Amino acid sequence: MLADRPMATSPHYRDYIKECLSGIGNVSVRSMFGGTGIFLDGVMFGLIADDVLYFKVDDINKQDYIAEEMSPFTYGGKEKPVEMSYWTAPDRLFDDADDMEIWARKAFDAALRNRKPKRSRKSKT
Repeated sequence: MLADRPMATSPHYRDYIKECLSGIGNVSVRSMFGGTGIFLDGVMFGLIADDVLYFKVDDINKQDYIAEEMSPFTYGGKEKPVEMSYWTAPDRLFDDADDMEIWARKAFDAALRNRKPKRSRKSKT
């Protein structure tokens, strides 16, 4: 998906996604850059744009998305399209709570593996 306009998320879809992901824990959602970030334990592992669910992908789980013929979230950058490391979740997951939980956990694991370390604050003396 190439986003070149605001990425609206309906309140109904946000609530629906929270319900679908409730099996992995206390998932929260918050508006970000016109879309919606999906968080568990303060870690963003998914996003919603134009009422489409995307999960975090890295080298470990990327083949799952390729096998399902999913595509990455892409937005129009200043000079060229920018591909993010979030890929469309397969529609079939919405019919299988167990598979949704598995894919969500893999996305969360990918997000944990790719977290940037927090910079330590230098103490003033």
